[in-house]
Amino acid sequence: MFDAFDNPILAAWRETVSRCSSRPAVLSADGTIVATFAMLERESVEFEKQLPRTDGIATVELGNSPSLPAVLIALWRARMTVALIETGAVANLPGITIRIAKGGRISTTDATPLPIDAHFLKLTSGTTAAPRAIRFSAAQLLADCDAICDTMGITDADLNYGVISWAHSYGFSNLVLPLICRGIPVVATEDRLPRAILSGLARTRATVLPAVPVFFQKLASLDAEPLPALRLCISAGAPLSATVAEGFRQRFGLKIHSFYGSSECGGICYDASDGPAPEGCVGEPMRGVSLVESKGRVQIHSPAVALGYWPHPDPEILGEGRFVLGDLLEKDEHGIVIKGRLSDTINVAGRKVNPVEIEHILRQHPAVLECVVFGVPSAIRGEEPVACIVADTSAAELLGFAAERLPAWQTPKHIWLVASLPVNDRGKLNRRDLAERWAAR
Repeated sequence: MFDAFDNPILAAWRETVSRCSSRPAVLSADGTIVATFAMLERESVEFEKQLPRTDGIATVELGNSPSLPAVLIALWRARMTVALIETGAVANLPGITIRIAKGGRISTTDATPLPIDAHFLKLTSGTTAAPRAIRFSAAQLLADCDAICDTMGITDADLNYGVISWAHSYGFSNLVLPLICRGIPVVATEDRLPRAILSGLARTRATVLPAVPVFFQKLASLDAEPLPALRLCISAGAPLSATVAEGFRQRFGLKIHSFYGSSECGGICYDASDGPAPEGCVGEPMRGVSLVESKGRVQIHSPAVALGYWPHPDPEILGEGRFVLGDLLEKDEHGIVIKGRLSDTINVAGRKVNPVEIEHILRQHPAVLECVVFGVPSAIRGEEPVACIVADTSAAELLGFAAERLPAWQTPKHIWLVASLPVNDRGKLNRRDLAERWAAR
């Protein structure tokens, strides 16, 4: 049973402040100490005094602000349900909502209180119209934080470089919660220019860099001095290609470790090995996580699985410590391999085509740097595959290469050559968006 008054994150924070009081908690990208743990505690106490006394949701839009940990602690002490939103996003949540924006500005809606049995909400896409969120207890958030730190070997002797979005599930679990619950300091920055990231890593001597593949790709393309303090690079949010991983290793002498998770359940798998990993491999299940196959779907079981969706539950997919994945996973001698998504399957004249299989063939061409395959409507065959590719060769050459290695129904009907794959600010590729962009051309 959920208990709104039982918040183990607050207990973890008390222990962190007691143990790490005078230590640096937040640094700027130039290495300046912005706040100690004791300073964050004092800021939290002062902020709580400003909060209106009401039940409801607190939506927080602070970006990667050094004040975010203090604000979270204050809101949880005030027994609010917290929802982090991306800068500029809209979250039309029902009931009384306290909105906290940059600069600490507080505004409150005039509505009927709506109690929610959760400490935290992760908002999913589509919240501007019909809001859908994922409900978490603090115990579930703490379980995810513990699994990440223990599985990846991150301790309070490390310094996280916090350039990814702290409002996103990845940044929240890898950067914000470890600071609060484990005393692991963080560099607060939103400057995502590759040169700025390299400069910040060098000046702060950060030891851990959680990022998305596109960040690592851009960093590897620059002439740069070694980063002797950096010991651990983590990639999540999108598949990490072997080309990007090898390019980064050659430039900096560091392996990029793939991390696979979902907003609904936190971390799932992590590649802790030292050697190169095959395309799509995400290593082994994280501590406390088990993968169970049932009726052709993979279920995630762990203490970090969310309470459920809100306001429209879907207990068949999420709840009771179980989350049913939409991804296709396989196990081989290297670990868990992501084979695509069920929803990405292309229906070519009744045949089910997995776009990942086509991408695997196309990446074997020496001129191909990146590629993604998606389906588009076809009047004759229902759907047909199109390949969006970054390559130093012609479309005709790539079509011929694919035709020699794939059956006709799997061969892309069009090659779309681009300078770089169109990804969002989290480095994610959306096949549906690509299909819409292709149609608009």
